[in-house]
Amino acid sequence: MTASFDGLRFSHWRTQTRPDGVVVLHLDRAHASVNSFSQDVLIELGELVERLAIDPPRGVVIASGKANGFIAGADLKEFQEYDRKGTVNDAIRRGQATFQKLAELPCPTVAAIHGFCMGGGTELSLACRYRLASNDDSTRIGLPETKLGIFPGWGGSARLPRLIGAPAAMDLMLTGRTVSASAARALGLVDKVVDKAVLIESAAALALKGAVRPFKQRAMGWLTNTLPARKLLAPQMTRQVARKARKEHYPAPYALIDTWERFGGKDINARLEAERRAVVKLAATPTARNLIRIFFLTERLKGLGGKDGGGMPLPGIRHVHVIGAGVMGGDIAAWSAYRGFEVTLQDREQRYIDHALTRAQALFEKKVRDPARRPAVAARLKSDLAGAGVESADLLIEAIIEDPEAKRELYAAVEPRLKPDALLTTNTSSIPLAELRTHIARPAQFGGLHYFNPVAMMPLVEVVHHDGMSAETGQRLAAFCKALDKYPVPVAGTPGFLVNRVLFPYLLEAATAYAEGIPGAVIDKAAVKFGMPMGPIELIDTVGLDVAAGVGKELSPFLGLQVPAALAAVTPDSRGRKDGQGLYKWENGKAVKPEVPKDYQAPADLEDRLILPLLNEAVACLHDDVVADADLLDAGVIFGTGFAPFRGGPIQHIRATGADALIERLRTLQARHGDRFAPRPGWDNPVLREPIA
Repeated sequence: MTASFDGLRFSHWRTQTRPDGVVVLHLDRAHASVNSFSQDVLIELGELVERLAIDPPRGVVIASGKANGFIAGADLKEFQEYDRKGTVNDAIRRGQATFQKLAELPCPTVAAIHGFCMGGGTELSLACRYRLASNDDSTRIGLPETKLGIFPGWGGSARLPRLIGAPAAMDLMLTGRTVSASAARALGLVDKVVDKAVLIESAAALALKGAVRPFKQRAMGWLTNTLPARKLLAPQMTRQVARKARKEHYPAPYALIDTWERFGGKDINARLEAERRAVVKLAATPTARNLIRIFFLTERLKGLGGKDGGGMPLPGIRHVHVIGAGVMGGDIAAWSAYRGFEVTLQDREQRYIDHALTRAQALFEKKVRDPARRPAVAARLKSDLAGAGVESADLLIEAIIEDPEAKRELYAAVEPRLKPDALLTTNTSSIPLAELRTHIARPAQFGGLHYFNPVAMMPLVEVVHHDGMSAETGQRLAAFCKALDKYPVPVAGTPGFLVNRVLFPYLLEAATAYAEGIPGAVIDKAAVKFGMPMGPIELIDTVGLDVAAGVGKELSPFLGLQVPAALAAVTPDSRGRKDGQGLYKWENGKAVKPEVPKDYQAPADLEDRLILPLLNEAVACLHDDVVADADLLDAGVIFGTGFAPFRGGPIQHIRATGADALIERLRTLQARHGDRFAPRPGWDNPVLREPIA
């Protein structure tokens, strides 16, 4: 018998009945460039599954009707709308019920995966009897929901531990990481890996012939979910999570472990019910709402790069010439080469270039997993002591010392040699572009590209504007950042731009507290408790006391702040982590923090002293139009400083806490510690009092 779909019309699914009796369901979501699960898509799938259950075919294959990937997951815009309406429970229940009906079909089912398979897409595949994936580099499979403040809620957390064993399953879900097709095969997440060209044929054959999972995989799926195993493993998992995230900040990983520990041994219906209750509760937390908001902020930042920024190499920019082979310049050059650009690297002495090339090789060995491909990547980065690459460069990035005069002298020497359409940029971290563009012949083609250290890890690049820069230059630079897999944030070329201007008062107050005798470990602990990824004293040592002092020299007059002795007195051999000695001693890349006496009591206002200067300056940046709006400010500060993501950014945190309450706390600090805590201009902005979405 063959399933009949007569009389059924679908907007998002195409059906194909093959001669061998296998039905292929192609998901091709209407009016969308990528597949995601809206409720309409789920409802149509439910109707298809009901018809298949009435008249089962020999097998069912679920595949994508789009070339760019399988399924990206749930439609998060729709999820936000259900959250606002208080109907998340209904949406979760519908997804679970649809996938459970798929799992109960009396015929073999196969998910044919190519490209990205995330969240709800992976959960759909888990409801199938078999999974098959293409061996293409673009194929990545994962369950990233914990990064959104929830965990898999359409059966993923109920099914995956039974399929691949609890340790591997929980690792995937707790980290939110993705795996390649071959890694998924090794885990038992997919049954077979094939070429993309034969994906559907192979999936149909798998449906007809079936496959037997190795005994070890089947045993792990049972043994690791028994009550003794859950009682043994759950505390270990909790301790591992606690090393990276506090429960009050990020409750989702803890809720996932707890749900599995309590219900992992139950039948599928009980596991689904427990999963639904936990996810619905998590979806209503500020953490989930803020992390989902941040997801949309990242999408907006990617959009600033335009539609052409994702290709390699970027049209209009093929050759990048970097002057300055220090840590920043060398790493900018290496990352650009890794991302597909031809790069020449110049400095005043060959030894600096050689050191940068050695670091670049370490990056390529880490990032390019196939050893056969590494020589081609490394060949894109060339030493250029004489600077011959200037004439052929499409983009020149200056990354020399933070000295305005030295930079201007360099521009005077290289600009006449550039091609007419080439862009000249600076990686300055704080110098206003108005100071640097003096005597530049083509200011419309001059701008800033401010990277953050370490370049390979930090996702943000500030695209620094000035009033003489053309819109086309801004667009080309944003597209270049997108091609580098970085988030571009357009900022005004005023002192410190956005990130350093907001960060500096926070670091300065930490250094002031340190100079007063408050132990560094206490200061760091207060910041981490608030949600910062690293304490400010450790951060000062990490970026370097010399760098912090240089930024302080540039910004302190502009902000009306004083640099304390802890930052002003920098010696060549005590600049922080890079020298092994700064405010802390450093051993094997880790700070050695002096013990704090057990009876020591941190000042009650320490957290406010650290965080409120940051919020105060964020408000001033918004007032001064350093960025276009509050969302871009939040995105820039989160991705540039690591500001507590679960709080949604400085402006979102001000809204949640209450602007008027924070003004009063600033005034209390002002009375107690001085006028550096006086509320900055901009606290009357209505944006600060908008309701939390």
